[in-house]
Amino acid sequence: MNTEWNDPRAVSLMLGDLETWAVVGLSGDRSRTAYRIAEALQRRGKRIVPIHPDAPTVLGEQGYASLLDVPFPVDVVDVFRRSEAAGQFADEAVTIGAKGVWFQLGVIDEEAFARTRAAGVPMVMDTCPMIEWGNRGS
Repeated sequence: MNTEWNDPRAVSLMLGDLETWAVVGLSGDRSRTAYRIAEALQRRGKRIVPIHPDAPTVLGEQGYASLLDVPFPVDVVDVFRRSEAAGQFADEAVTIGAKGVWFQLGVIDEEAFARTRAAGVPMVMDTCPMIEWGNRGS
């Protein structure tokens, strides 16, 4: 694991201080990892915002087809997409003024990481909030 990708300050900021998490790729399919992580985020007191082309309501929250369609501020953009498709969402996160970007376990785009960090937005890659909460014993 690349420690630059998982700066403890960025992880702590997102897990501790940031409340509204847009979950890219979240649908109502309970068997998907995105659903289980969104559910865990809610249990931890986070507001989730489903981002999916179909804009479904998931876990009681209205979905949106795109990050650009969300009519309120988003703190963290949490990306459940293949690595080759993920960079677009990091760029959109910067565009909408998100305060953090989280690429899930196995999602790696070093160029997107560099662009996002250069824009002044903290980003973590290739990890999961549940793993990080576990590492903190919380």
